[in-house]
Amino acid sequence: MYQDYKNVETVKPSGLELKDRLVGVQRVTKVTKGGRAFGFSAIVVVGDENGVVGQGLGKSKDVASAIAKAIEDAKKNLVRIPLNKATLPHEQKGKYGGARVTLLPAAPGTGVIAGGAVRAVLEAVGVHDVLSKSQGSSNPHNVVKATFDALLQLRSAQTVAKQ
Repeated sequence: MYQDYKNVETVKPSGLELKDRLVGVQRVTKVTKGGRAFGFSAIVVVGDENGVVGQGLGKSKDVASAIAKAIEDAKKNLVRIPLNKATLPHEQKGKYGGARVTLLPAAPGTGVIAGGAVRAVLEAVGVHDVLSKSQGSSNPHNVVKATFDALLQLRSAQTVAKQ
């Protein structure tokens, strides 16, 4: 899932105190000759609030199992994000589909200035001071993936110094 990014450190979920945040649940409809078949898709973000985060998508006929599947999927896609105390190391833009997200580091005490799906991801990572702007599509699936795109491009000062 994260093959296109350099310096991405994947993490195993064992031994981590992970908290899950439900970003959204959508009811989807499939029209068949026998009528309409309803199902649900859930997108979930899990993180330890200390730089480790993952996102997952679950689909099922009922909400509870869709969320459970999404949590399992998110635990399989955990990555470590470089943080600078309680904020980000530098400004970064992310893009996925029609969604664009800009993340800016902020001074201590600013808080998480972000809406909806971006806020869920940033809180799961453990960022406490950040400014963000989401533009384009507001589809939660694409906004979460655009936020991950921005976070996965972040590089710590130590990584930059080594290169």
